[in-house]
Amino acid sequence: MHYRNGREAQNGDKIVKLNGGTVVSFGVLHSATPGNDYCNGYIAPVQSVTDYACMVDCLHIDDVAAILSEKGLDKRPEGK
Repeated sequence: MHYRNGREAQNGDKIVKLNGGTVVSFGVLHSATPGNDYCNGYIAPVQSVTDYACMVDCLHIDDVAAILSEKGLDKRPEGK
């Protein structure tokens, strides 16, 4: 199992789910089984209902999308 950028995926990883170059979900990967990079596993949300925002530790979502695009990670890889 591998992420979009080729990094090996493991249950328990903290992950973000992308739709194009946009983050649509984030949490902890669970119930994924080796041998499949598509539609494999679930995301357990970890975000509390409210959290404080220290601006120097945050990025605007549009800026994250731009970084993904610069790195070529805004597009889903072709099927294997």
